[in-house]
Amino acid sequence: MSDSAADTSPGTPVTDGTDWHLAPQTQEFLKALGSPTRQRMMMLFSAGAELSVGEVAERVGVSQATASQQLTLLRRGGIVRSRRDGKTVLYRADPEGALTALSDLRSYLTNCC
Repeated sequence: MSDSAADTSPGTPVTDGTDWHLAPQTQEFLKALGSPTRQRMMMLFSAGAELSVGEVAERVGVSQATASQQLTLLRRGGIVRSRRDGKTVLYRADPEGALTALSDLRSYLTNCC
């Protein structure tokens, strides 16, 4: 199967018969976890906490613009979800997204290593 015809849904490693690739969502997941700042941000969402960009920025000690950019990367990686409450966007952990990416990563590592 060619890459263009391969299933690239989260949790599905892409293979053409000889070459395995992580799903794009899993690649975003790994990028999102690659930053110490984003790792600190993730710890804010333990126990189901839901925070605004301003709250995240204040607690991590970064500007709101930086917090917003970092939260966007975490959202793309399937690690956090967002929802709008009036004019405020609230973020919280997305355990299902993280578990899907981890499952994909496990399948990839099982086949390559």
